Amino acid sequence: MKVLQINTVCGILSTGRICADLAEVLESQGYECKIAYGRMSVPEKYQKYAIKIGNRFTIKLDAALTRLFDNAGFNSYFSTKKFIKKIRDYNPDVIHLHNLHGYYINIKVLFEFLKAYGKPVVWTLHDCWAFTGHCTHFSVAGCDKWKTQCFNCPQKKVYPRSKFLSRAKINFKNKKRIFCGVRNLTIITPSKWLAKLVSQSYLSGYPTMVINNGIDLSVFKPTAGDFRSKYDIRDKKIILGVASAWGKMKGLADFVKLSYKLDDTYKIVVVGLNESQRDSLPSNILGITRTNSTQELAEIYSTADVFLNLTYQDNYPTVNLEAQACGTPVITYETGGSVESVPVAIWI
Repeated sequence: MKVLQINTVCGILSTGRICADLAEVLESQGYECKIAYGRMSVPEKYQKYAIKIGNRFTIKLDAALTRLFDNAGFNSYFSTKKFIKKIRDYNPDVIHLHNLHGYYINIKVLFEFLKAYGKPVVWTLHDCWAFTGHCTHFSVAGCDKWKTQCFNCPQKKVYPRSKFLSRAKINFKNKKRIFCGVRNLTIITPSKWLAKLVSQSYLSGYPTMVINNGIDLSVFKPTAGDFRSKYDIRDKKIILGVASAWGKMKGLADFVKLSYKLDDTYKIVVVGLNESQRDSLPSNILGITRTNSTQELAEIYSTADVFLNLTYQDNYPTVNLEAQACGTPVITYETGGSVESVPVAIWI
């Protein structure tokens, strides 16, 4: 049996690692698997699975058009047409969708093909973009227009941001028409929280299953390393934060506020920053740029005294699972599905 996964990235970041882990499991059970992706480079060990959609130019053009016209998912027409030919050549028995936002694929072209193709489709939702007119999350905005009809979007300038126009109303109508009516489509959500939202959306007609995100326990386990000595923090109590991309919704500002309330027996370590973010942190926070080495992450998780997840919006974050697998307790805000893997006793 052949399985084709489609996602923004392959083998990196949270969703890309989920795809790669799934491909390895499928391969070990005798299935053939490919991962079609649009963004960023692919680690060498996963290149055997990778099928590229578009190129650097088409990605940049898609992003530019989205910023001008607020039409995320409706660009990349020709690169998607070329990709459809690759799907036909590969002839998968199952198509497994993941994130379709990220400036790399045209959803109208893709779903017209899926409706005609007729073979089983699985769609794992990693956020809420599939049933909104614009945003990937709406909890902080307190918006529930997605239940009936998006309009006057309060998050126009939030990813996938638009500088000028707001097409939330027409995007909502078009996505509803495009995404509904696929035979043999099953929706997977990693959290009960997201499954409940799906049941209130225009996707409610599809069968929905909750399957929690998984991680590779051969990698994420208590792991010795020289992290403390490398950064000369041998005697500190380490409070760790990890994200693939830091921003306001991931709680970076909250880590900064917390750092001013702790004495020098503690050290806050934040992993996954870009260089600008790292350089802007106060001296009492150790900032580390993004790493795609799961071995290095396991070492950092293992050496921390506590993992702190201050996300304001999330689905079922794998960072919580990774920290727990490495023997580190997790404290998280009670947001989205973040609490579903964390004991009640340490919610905050």
